[in-house]
Amino acid sequence: MAHSLPKPHFSSATPSNTHFLIAYLFIFYHVSLFLLLSPVYAFSDLEGTRDDLYTEILRDEAVARLNELGKVSDGDGYLERTFMSPASMRAANLIRDWMEDAGLTTWMDCMGNLHGRVDGSNPSASALLIGSHFDTVVDAGIFDGSLGIISALSALKALKSKGLLKELKRPVEVIAFSDEEGVRFQSTFLGSAAIAGILPVKALQISDKSGVTVQDILKKNSISIAEESLLQLKYDPRSVWGYIEVHIEQGPVLEWVGFPLGVVKGIAGQTRLKVTVKGSQGHAGTVPMSLRQDPMAAAAELIVLLENLCKHPKDFLSYDGHCNDSTIESLSNSLVCTVGEISTWPSASNVIPGQVTFTVDLRAMDDMGREAVLYELSNRIYQVCDRRSVSCIVDRKHDAKAVNCDSELSSQLKFAANAALKKMTGEIQDEVPSLMSGAGHDAMAISHLTKVGMLFVRCPGGISHSPAEHVLDDDVWAAGLALVAFLQTQL
Repeated sequence: MAHSLPKPHFSSATPSNTHFLIAYLFIFYHVSLFLLLSPVYAFSDLEGTRDDLYTEILRDEAVARLNELGKVSDGDGYLERTFMSPASMRAANLIRDWMEDAGLTTWMDCMGNLHGRVDGSNPSASALLIGSHFDTVVDAGIFDGSLGIISALSALKALKSKGLLKELKRPVEVIAFSDEEGVRFQSTFLGSAAIAGILPVKALQISDKSGVTVQDILKKNSISIAEESLLQLKYDPRSVWGYIEVHIEQGPVLEWVGFPLGVVKGIAGQTRLKVTVKGSQGHAGTVPMSLRQDPMAAAAELIVLLENLCKHPKDFLSYDGHCNDSTIESLSNSLVCTVGEISTWPSASNVIPGQVTFTVDLRAMDDMGREAVLYELSNRIYQVCDRRSVSCIVDRKHDAKAVNCDSELSSQLKFAANAALKKMTGEIQDEVPSLMSGAGHDAMAISHLTKVGMLFVRCPGGISHSPAEHVLDDDVWAAGLALVAFLQTQL
């Protein structure tokens, strides 16, 4: 940002006043510089020494903590932490220790979210929330979710090391959300949606594959929750200034452009479906092919149909008031569809199945286009099932609208990221890229409560939801340093 600085004006002066005038102009110039550049450069007071890079805290300790947390698992030989599982509770205890090490006051709420808060100089001011999730998918990598939590705690610890926590002009609260992935109950954002006040009371009665409900598992972990306490979890929007989240990109763009950090413009909308196909169960050797009502063959056709529709939406969708050129173009660039789970009953090699169930995960940047795709998909599913003489049930399990990140927060995060990279390299960098997120994040739920911003961190190969997921140590460092720069604008 360019600023026009006042030009010193030299008038005629006697020799006895010359030194006074020079000193005055020197002070005036630097005071003006400070006032003109604040708050954009409010974090510059810590620049100029190598110890403001906080290498031991933001890189070495942060990486060690990511590895330590990555060993806390319910799986034997692989990483798995689902909502309120034993490993999840052990992870929460570990994160609580790190929150307290950063100087935060901690507590766990009745949906298993872990909170750490510092009040700063004005406890009654609206708070900055920073968060991510500590649950994982099955056979996960160690950075998804965890990086956002640990980076936030490292940044606050760095400020604590300089004695600056009490100088924050607003409270800062780090939230480690209990459920974002939705693996156990097939309902994402249980933790963040409760904070945002958009989690319906009926969610407490959602059951997992063993018939255990959300309410049951909370009670098992000595957390008592009733409808009233769930409603009371919602934060008052007036008490929140904004929310930011650091997360791995989970895609290849940052690596392709050669940047460790990127700012998120928005997050794609998402729908999850459960499709149940029921046919006629029978003996694999005695029922003629022409007389079969095979749900497996029907499900296979439906899955290929889904793939074709999502690869070539313009070949399936009609141009009308709900689907115009811009919508079709957006879908062509952003629509992705996935069948990630298939189950069959009775699941025996010599039995024609009686029922097949599969999931559909459908995402797009354009909400209207996403709805158009879902409408077309449902119609064609029922057509295929009628033709094959099987029954089909399409159940919408999850919906999340696309989210646009706040432009002001995004600008601040971009500036902080640029400053961090400059500080690390000693060179002026190209502008940090802006990109869209095809993955869902807790920021989607929190956007119902307050303005949100996100910072992406490069992951080699764009690999995520896999043990091969990786982030370079120096990129962990860059993320933490960017958060320090952002937080210093709150001093």
